[in-house]
Amino acid sequence: MITQTPASHIAMDAADTAAVRRAVLAVRTSGDQIVNDPATVAAARNASDTLPLALRRALREFRRHSGPTGSLLLRGMPVEEDLLPATPSVDGSVQHSLTGPAAVLMLVASALGDPIAFRAEKSGALVQDVVPVPGKEEFQGNAGSVMLSFHNENAFHEHRPDYVMLLCLRPDHERVAGLRTACSREVLPLLTVETRRTLFLPEFVTEAPPSFGANGDATTPHGVLSGAPEDPDMRVDLAATTPLTQRAKLALAELGEVFDRTARSARLVTGDLAIVDNRVTVHGRTAFRPRYDGQDRWLQRTFVAVNLRRSRDHRPADGHVLSR
Repeated sequence: MITQTPASHIAMDAADTAAVRRAVLAVRTSGDQIVNDPATVAAARNASDTLPLALRRALREFRRHSGPTGSLLLRGMPVEEDLLPATPSVDGSVQHSLTGPAAVLMLVASALGDPIAFRAEKSGALVQDVVPVPGKEEFQGNAGSVMLSFHNENAFHEHRPDYVMLLCLRPDHERVAGLRTACSREVLPLLTVETRRTLFLPEFVTEAPPSFGANGDATTPHGVLSGAPEDPDMRVDLAATTPLTQRAKLALAELGEVFDRTARSARLVTGDLAIVDNRVTVHGRTAFRPRYDGQDRWLQRTFVAVNLRRSRDHRPADGHVLSR
């Protein structure tokens, strides 16, 4: 029986983990062993119906409303750490082969919506490695190991993911790396009225990363907040969003301070699957010290879209990878 613990944590018992393992086996024996193959995506979509009922219900409720923290931590996913290969240590590392952890991500993505990727980012792989890379320790991205600043994933993009999923295959050596999250639903009540008003104004631009071929180009001016005033969407990257006015600069500084004040941190261990509602929650990471010995922290990441149709003009042949 799945039990819900405080702060949107869900722990699966042995029976539920076994049921997920059976669904993983169904996907892995369905045909091609390539994650991005359309047949694999279809198999995961079909097999997601066999996930434990309580898990499917929890995912459905999270999709309807992601709660005060905008995040969900699923504990007990079937990941066998002793069977893992060495942690990758090259930039742009992805998971092409349909391993057990990759199948887990595809199954849960299919229960939430549809998995997506971006051709310009990690070659459009639907399952991507998040690992420290030698020489990129200071990098503000998934290859770094310093404190990673708060951001909505791909905040510059009009079709940014609705959810970001992070599955822990192997924690860092000291087990100090924490996934940090801050949700607009907890942040907004702490902001001044003037800051809230300013954050809705189109007085911010967000730069696209070089990996998207943007060469430093930025978005058209946008608000950090949009939608319903009582429960708005959020679009910000503290490392890439630039305020265009003095009031916007002050508002962004206050927002960042409240992010730090309200942040939650989860130290993921093997088999933990964190899901972040990218529409209302920013995420980051505390610093850790990699050793580059094959046993470093290793997460795998998949993006999820609730409304795949919305990005149809970006997806050749109605696939799952956005070309631009």
